[in-house]
Amino acid sequence: MADDRIKLIVGLGNPGPEYDQTRHNAGFWFVDLLAARHGGQFRQESKFSGAVCKLRIGADEVWLLKPMTFMNRSGQSVRQLSTFYKIPIEEILVAHDELDLEPGVVRLKRGGGHGGHNGLRDITSHMGKEFMRLRIGIGHPGHRDRVVDFVLSRASREDQQAIEDAMHEAAQAIEEIVSGQFQKAMNQLHSR
Repeated sequence: MADDRIKLIVGLGNPGPEYDQTRHNAGFWFVDLLAARHGGQFRQESKFSGAVCKLRIGADEVWLLKPMTFMNRSGQSVRQLSTFYKIPIEEILVAHDELDLEPGVVRLKRGGGHGGHNGLRDITSHMGKEFMRLRIGIGHPGHRDRVVDFVLSRASREDQQAIEDAMHEAAQAIEEIVSGQFQKAMNQLHSR
């Protein structure tokens, strides 16, 4: 695994108050948490079709991005910002909700398929798949016909707490992640 430093952290979600608290917005929640912890402020940036924020995490300067294109068009926003700032795909981390992991579980990985996730599918079609992923577990409704309603609804209080706890764990490891110490970060996150 290449130890590339991360220059861009993308949180996936859908814009608008009706989606704020839905499971599909776990990626937005994560970058909001990072901005709050590191004193950043998001601002709308039309040329990137999203809300952006620049932070210093440890020794590194990092962009945070929340695409405002809706989930299935996320790749457009990611491509616009990464092209403008010349950030290669290997230096991008995408934080997203993950059906295949239980609430309270968070995993880091590079590359792979989109697993039916429309945000990942669109980023892959625009950029390729060799980006890092922070997979935030939200659980699975049990049947694929129920997935859309599940991801676009709120988690139970118990699940929400577990998701938030996992995101705080990931935020604790963000310095290692950003500086390219992926194995160290994985050891930290994957042992929970």
